[in-house]
Amino acid sequence: YYTNNENLESSPEEFIYRYREKELTFISDNGVFSKKMIDYGSRVLLDTIKIDSNKKSLLDVGCGYGTFGVSLKSVYPFLQVEMVDVNERAIALSKENAVQNHLTNTKIYPSDGLVAVRDSDFSAILTNPPIRAGKNVVFAFYEKSFAKLRTGGELWVVIQKKQGAPSSAKHLEEIFGNVSVVAKRKGYYILKAIKV
Repeated sequence: YYTNNENLESSPEEFIYRYREKELTFISDNGVFSKKMIDYGSRVLLDTIKIDSNKKSLLDVGCGYGTFGVSLKSVYPFLQVEMVDVNERAIALSKENAVQNHLTNTKIYPSDGLVAVRDSDFSAILTNPPIRAGKNVVFAFYEKSFAKLRTGGELWVVIQKKQGAPSSAKHLEEIFGNVSVVAKRKGYYILKAIKV
């Protein structure tokens, strides 16, 4: 799911996700993360995050089929949302899911990490990082996110304790000078770092 495999057989599935009074329809497929439903860790992050109206722009890094971008844009329509993923199928699905849920003002495009991201004034960046891609890839997400946030901007990360939450927290502290564990549920940590 964290690479671009164009030879993978397609077998789309559709499911409903209820998020803060919104009923969202997602289409998923082979070769993307958590095909059959929004994964537990992402749901914990979505349940935890609050977006106030002075936060105008959000970047979903490693967006998969659009979990964070689609869900948050549907609840906070004032947000300008960008979604990126290295996986072309994920990008196609994110575009389809944005249309399916009647979202406008979204930019969805392929990017290896944050390489193709031009804006450097995001209010919030969210990621459920591709742990299986390795620590170097995940830490690069964090480092590049710092450069793409405005002052006061927030990086939100969901990561399991057993998959490196403590080392992620330590690395975020080194980059941002701060990190907080906003939530812990069933071994999942929601980390937030603020660019000060």
